[in-house]
Amino acid sequence: MSHDVYEPPKVWAPEEGNGGKFANTNRPTSGATHEKELPSGDHPFQLYSLATPNGVKVTMMLEELLQAGHTGAEYDAWPINIMEGDQFGSGFVAINPNSKIPALFDKEADVRIFESGAILFYLAEKFDAFLPKETKARAECMSWVMWQMGAGPFLGGGFGHFYAYAPEKYKYPIDRYTMEVKRQLDLLDKHLADNEYMVGSKYTIADMTIWPWYGVLAQGKLYEAAEFLDVESYKNVQRWTAQVADRPATERGRIVNRAWGETWEQLPTRRSAEDIDKKLASK
Repeated sequence: MSHDVYEPPKVWAPEEGNGGKFANTNRPTSGATHEKELPSGDHPFQLYSLATPNGVKVTMMLEELLQAGHTGAEYDAWPINIMEGDQFGSGFVAINPNSKIPALFDKEADVRIFESGAILFYLAEKFDAFLPKETKARAECMSWVMWQMGAGPFLGGGFGHFYAYAPEKYKYPIDRYTMEVKRQLDLLDKHLADNEYMVGSKYTIADMTIWPWYGVLAQGKLYEAAEFLDVESYKNVQRWTAQVADRPATERGRIVNRAWGETWEQLPTRRSAEDIDKKLASK
């Protein structure tokens, strides 16, 4: 393991094989690298995603809407294999020029939506659900959604990368991002001491935005870092995590576009509610 001090060049240029689990998906330019059309089904919404935390936010929301009786939220979910570069296909780039999952297409409105937070806001407003109407509660909800969007990269691209995926482990970046993730967990724990959900007693898109990252982290299922971060010590986060996990829509949403784990929880493509029913029945 090298510990040489890095001296940045005057003008940076990418190197071949820069290392790390996702090295092949990283490049300094945007746009499509190849022509590839996206599949499309008959439902109003077409989701192109993967069951990473950002992807699970959207499938949790769609399943919550369906559970609440919003039949117009029916969707087809198609897998985007980011390790094989599906996100750089021309069809996907047309929906999300940023080449990141998830991306959603509303067929009836002819609207594309990208960025997970934007997708949740779009669906919440379209169906008038899971977003408070009262000014104070709405502002609180929007603030926590934006908090996660800003805080998440410190957990994922920061802590997750240097702790779990970087080709070499260095003390400084791991300590730096561990400090921040612990601060975030402490923030959530103190907030949840006085709130059943992120916005008082109401389950909202704020919970759906935060749970796939910090709830799964609290479950010990993210980066194999549960002991390292002492996640069990955040008792209020643990209580909230279990409460959200027990919702039927959470169980349903987390398996959509998933191609790893136990056989029963793998549903790469979702064409109907029955697809999920069959998988959960085999649990």
